[in-house]
Amino acid sequence: MARQALAWGKEILTIIAIAVVLSFLIKTFLFRAFYIPSGSMENTLQVDDRIFVNLLVPKPIAIERGDVVVFKDSQGWLAPVDEAPQNWLTQAGTFIGLIPDSSQQHLVKRVIGLPGDKVKCCDADGKLSINGQAITEPYLYPGASPSDMTFEVTVPEGHLWVMGDHRNNSQDSRFHQATNSTGFVPIDDVEGRALVIAWPLSHWGILGNYPDVFTEVPAPQSAGVSSPQPVSAGQ
Repeated sequence: MARQALAWGKEILTIIAIAVVLSFLIKTFLFRAFYIPSGSMENTLQVDDRIFVNLLVPKPIAIERGDVVVFKDSQGWLAPVDEAPQNWLTQAGTFIGLIPDSSQQHLVKRVIGLPGDKVKCCDADGKLSINGQAITEPYLYPGASPSDMTFEVTVPEGHLWVMGDHRNNSQDSRFHQATNSTGFVPIDDVEGRALVIAWPLSHWGILGNYPDVFTEVPAPQSAGVSSPQPVSAGQ
């Protein structure tokens, strides 16, 4: 009986070990969990949503316009914060990918401009344009305009232009390019593409990149780069 119990215990431990290893491999090479700390991507993402990010983007799968991406804050967009203490259980869960990464030094935004793209806002109809093609953005927060800042920029090689879906509540590429010229996000900083809202279950869903929005955008042409300028009140 004791020998049978021992064999059963070894089998359970083996299953647990395999599950931990598989979780670690998935977290390292395929998917990683993050949580959403702010409302800059509402209503697409809500505060405290838990998302899974596809780590195969940007390599070997290329980034596309419309992708919602998580990227490292290498350019100091966020104020430095003291990391909250974690117990061993939380650390282990984060390590193997079962608990979302709570780091404050990551951001999540939607990719609007790829390398070479000329992104401008706003045209006579109040729309944002890419390479001269105006787009209609269904993912915007209800009532939000495409931008409360006028700007015209050309995205440098190896970088992205990103914006939040809640445009008047998002200090994104527009804000940082206007203030300290750090608005272009290095592609190397991208952790991956947000693929699934995993929690809460009431908000579960697949995150799309709205290919129809960008289908008419032409290939980019070489041009100069300028910084966004704030729009005065009432404009």
